[in-house]
Amino acid sequence: MRAKREYRDRESTEVAVLDALVDRTDDGMTVFELRAAVEVDIDELETALSTLKEDGLITVESGTSETVIKPDDRVVPDAPTDEDDAQTIGDWIRDRLPF
Repeated sequence: MRAKREYRDRESTEVAVLDALVDRTDDGMTVFELRAAVEVDIDELETALSTLKEDGLITVESGTSETVIKPDDRVVPDAPTDEDDAQTIGDWIRDRLPF
């Protein structure tokens, strides 16, 4: 599943983080899981997480053994749609151009 459309006009790493988190809304993800899912270096991931946290789009829950990151409820679509699988022209261009 993908994050709501209104949250997709961000840096590509931020969008990838939101999409990965939306897929695991209930459980959340650790930083290591996010890094594997998004496939960026740790500095880029750290910057994206910092920005998303400042904007209130993610929550960070610290447990006894690990820290879990979850998407804010407003980022998660109400129900999956056909649009989730469709790639927009903007997505297509973003995937092919080096930024």
